[in-house]
Amino acid sequence: MPETTTRPAVLILLGPPGAGKGTQARMLEEAFGLIQLSTGDLLRAAVAARTPAGLAAKSVMEAGGLVSDEIVLAILKDRLTQPDTARGVILDGFPRTPGQARALDELLTGQGMAIGAAVSMEVDDAAMVARVSGRFTCGDCGEGYHDQFKQPREEGVCDKCGGTAFKRRADDNAETVEARLKAYHDQTAPLVAYYAARGVLQTVDGMGAIPAIAGELGAIVKQVTG
Repeated sequence: MPETTTRPAVLILLGPPGAGKGTQARMLEEAFGLIQLSTGDLLRAAVAARTPAGLAAKSVMEAGGLVSDEIVLAILKDRLTQPDTARGVILDGFPRTPGQARALDELLTGQGMAIGAAVSMEVDDAAMVARVSGRFTCGDCGEGYHDQFKQPREEGVCDKCGGTAFKRRADDNAETVEARLKAYHDQTAPLVAYYAARGVLQTVDGMGAIPAIAGELGAIVKQVTG
């Protein structure tokens, strides 16, 4: 008899800083039960849990070094064994290079998983500078907002948790955003070609309205999990 077990969906969100990956990942998490995995959150959780890979990461970070791909992949592997990832995961911020993508493919194969779709959120660089410069987040739950595109329904109160403390990143200014966009195009955009060659690349208009983007991404999730 052929194997009929549905493998967990793995969705990768590609796009420059400020493209809305985090916002969309949280919406997909709520709508489909997928688990959002970001490199920063994984590292912090592994360090706090004192796993072997987390302790290795902690020693590197305390020495002022960059955590190696091997450590990140070990932490990701540990996370993928947890029961809540059974319905699938959304990777936000990893991989960043074709080398990391190849290593991720090997890891997922070993876990009985595979990339269902790598979604490139296509944006206009000039518009991105304005978009990122106006964003802020809830200091309690991390929900994202923007001066122009997404204000809280009640001024000064988070829609999601009711918190009243908001914060802005110090590096969300025009000069820094331009530098981050250049770094993205130089280092990470080649992933678009990598996943296109593997036949899993899809694109969405990252400059659209948040609900419209969510609708496109939701259709992709249904396609890869159906």
